[in-house]
Amino acid sequence: MSDRDLLIGGERVAGAGDPLAVENPFTTETIATVASASPEQLDAAVAAAREAFEAWSRTPALERAEMLHEVARRLRENGEELARTMTSEGGKPLVENRDEIEWCAACFDYYAEVGRDSAGRVIPPIESTQLAMVVKDPLGVVGCIVPWNYPLLLLTWKVAPALAAGCSVVAKPSEVTPLSTLELAGCFSHLPAGVVSIVAGAGETGAALSADERVDCIAFTGSVATGRKVALACAERLARANLEMGGKDPFIVCSDVAAAHDSGIEIAARGGAWAAFLNAGQVCTSAERFYVMKDVYDDYVSAFVAHTESLVLGDPFDEATDIGPMVSAPQRQKVVDQVEAAVAAGAEVLAGGGDGGPDRGHFFAPTVVTGAPAETDLLREETFGPVAPIVPVADLDEAIALANGTRFGLGANVYTRDLKNAIHCMRELRAGTVWINDPLTDNDAGPFGGFKQSGIGRELGREGLEAFQETKHVHMETEIEQKDWWYPYGPAGGESNR
Repeated sequence: MSDRDLLIGGERVAGAGDPLAVENPFTTETIATVASASPEQLDAAVAAAREAFEAWSRTPALERAEMLHEVARRLRENGEELARTMTSEGGKPLVENRDEIEWCAACFDYYAEVGRDSAGRVIPPIESTQLAMVVKDPLGVVGCIVPWNYPLLLLTWKVAPALAAGCSVVAKPSEVTPLSTLELAGCFSHLPAGVVSIVAGAGETGAALSADERVDCIAFTGSVATGRKVALACAERLARANLEMGGKDPFIVCSDVAAAHDSGIEIAARGGAWAAFLNAGQVCTSAERFYVMKDVYDDYVSAFVAHTESLVLGDPFDEATDIGPMVSAPQRQKVVDQVEAAVAAGAEVLAGGGDGGPDRGHFFAPTVVTGAPAETDLLREETFGPVAPIVPVADLDEAIALANGTRFGLGANVYTRDLKNAIHCMRELRAGTVWINDPLTDNDAGPFGGFKQSGIGRELGREGLEAFQETKHVHMETEIEQKDWWYPYGPAGGESNR
């Protein structure tokens, strides 16, 4: 048995499919080869999940809660090893991956309690002799397709509520970062066999999972292009799909942040840099468009550039490193292409724009751009890299109009001291999450998802649990008696009065 083996039906088995080479994005060396699941193994994983569902769905919620708390305990116990694996295969700084492990554990703890808190509600009946209820049943088998940027957290956001709801799970990590997810299998070994299976594979594995008639729901995080394919596969067989497909998040800075005797501009600049450059900008809620009021624009750009130039790129295992390498050469090239196209259209790079100095790895220095035309991809399409284009605006209404002016609507950030501005943004911004004065902070109890092409459905919160539940209405009459409105409509034994 190996940490690189698949988890199918409660057993660790070597993959029988095509090999997946896993690269360290800092050294650019292949650090492991993982065998993906063969079609027969994927079939076995789904069959095991289907079989396990019946007993797991009937397991008392308190027992499921205890098992989810045990997953959280094991995550914390193995956290350092898992964090180091994520850093090796994904390039995210170790400090951020340690945080990710704790966020995962906290999410399992949260759903352990939420899952045993309620199974529906009692509603008013239409007659005094009746009982009416809304019952929440587990949906069935859930296929979880997860990206590479937060491989364990985005898996947890799906698996924890699905298990709490009474569903069984087949999970497929990204082929770029499968190692940490496969290592996670030990955290599920106390669960009944088949309740959680983990299969490695590339796009064809995800496509087969999405098309399988035995899978009742696909929970997916990734690109719009792949999300469309998942949605079509689910629509073809009328299966549930929960999709989070990225964004082009705006970051609005209002004039009122600049008070006479404090560092509001500096704080807003530091918050903006963190929102733009966290995990080398490879976050679905990264701040990718900055709209700053003209009267504070110059000061904000100056503070943003100064802070950006102070950030340290380097070995993601080094505690002094702020920003590690991007995950791959193709991902880095996409960012290079967007920046170069913007510069060709008249934009100016004020900081960054290159590899940042390290002599190896897929580095792209945190970059500040001004003067980018509105029609460039840098202001229209997801960048998924450490680039902050900053645009001056006349007022808040212009900022909101520009913020809402793309096909995305995942998140939005606002810095303001004015309660009226905050409420105006809360109401008018077309985004699933609006952060005011505290960018990118997640809350397990707060639903996460997007408007428009950023997604369908929500993760986290009670909404995240309901994504894996079916709603059943139960209508109960306590008296066995004939109702006045039954046949015949006319006098008893007589001609109908219809």
